[in-house]
Amino acid sequence: MKKKVLAVLMCAAMAATVFAGCGNSQEAAAPAESAPAEEAAPEEEAAPAEEEAPAEETAKEGGFTFEIIVKSFQSSYWQAAITGVKQAASDLGVTVNYTGPNAETDIADQVNMLNNAINNEPDGIGLAACDQDACLDALQVAMDKGIPVVCFDSGIPKAPAGSVLSTIATDNYGAGATAADNLYAALKDTIANASAPVRIGEVNQEATSESITSRGLGFIDKFSELAAADGKKVAVIGNEYYVNNCKDAGDEASADIIIEVAVPAQTTVELCATEASVILNKKDTIGVFGSNQVAAEGILTANGNLGVLGNDPASGKILAAGFDAGSVIKGAIKDGTMFGAVTQSPLAMGIKTVETLTAIANGETVGDIPTEGYWYDSSNMEDDSIAPNLYD
Repeated sequence: MKKKVLAVLMCAAMAATVFAGCGNSQEAAAPAESAPAEEAAPEEEAAPAEEEAPAEETAKEGGFTFEIIVKSFQSSYWQAAITGVKQAASDLGVTVNYTGPNAETDIADQVNMLNNAINNEPDGIGLAACDQDACLDALQVAMDKGIPVVCFDSGIPKAPAGSVLSTIATDNYGAGATAADNLYAALKDTIANASAPVRIGEVNQEATSESITSRGLGFIDKFSELAAADGKKVAVIGNEYYVNNCKDAGDEASADIIIEVAVPAQTTVELCATEASVILNKKDTIGVFGSNQVAAEGILTANGNLGVLGNDPASGKILAAGFDAGSVIKGAIKDGTMFGAVTQSPLAMGIKTVETLTAIANGETVGDIPTEGYWYDSSNMEDDSIAPNLYD
């Protein structure tokens, strides 16, 4: 470097223009000399960054930056999704900042987080919306700023045209129908032999997000369809959203089967348990469905005091179908307290979200990506095709 400086001084004595040219050549050469150091830096800094800033997962320097907003950190479901996000970020060499409200009912908090993410002007945003209508204005702002959005777990049907470039989600309506298929098959004989109306409970943690409402409606509509095929009349009562949006709410006075839908004031296991207790305490209840991890765990919490659940309807026990996984639900299925459940793959959703955002940032065209849901019970939960999706 000293020789270069002397050369510059000699050139300066000859002509000012040459001096200027030498100065420019040195500036251009500097990045070439420092390039190896820049490549090595991420390997040295990656581990401390993860420990010091758990809400930020940084991979290789110089990649894209994405903001990821989950519905909450309340359940292991969302922790599994974040694990997938972090895995994909490391594999693809991008940076992700992830956040979410304390509970899925904290809709205003999530909207504020989305607005903050937009203000950071990232290369893209991954959003699991708590409320399918609350984010509409923010999505318009993101589109106006040229920030692409990918929705995961829940779609936003009324999003401004062009604001959401991909939705990565389980076919939630179909997944709810899968739960109904399996629960109805197990209860079919009980229903056929009943001398009085019987009751099926449904606990949904809320009536705002697309994923929960679609599952709840998918269960109601499929159970009603199966019952009608066997000559039974169904009436849907309880929460107004589900009563008003199912295919046929029927007439309670003439119904053979009553589907009672409960939604707590807030999305907590304790409040879901309170709603579930009311249904489980009714003598005509023969089955119940919890449409996500929180609701299913609420049903199990209620049963802790009542002891009415089991996997054999002939014994007079109530059959419970859940959704998602987690150690509580898996344990209840193993010991015969819960009949079975439908699981998703939140890990795959997290991975696909970052992969899709990266594809968009690279100028690729993307579309919606469906992920599968699986029914599992004590007979198949150890199968190779099921077990990887049963997160704790």
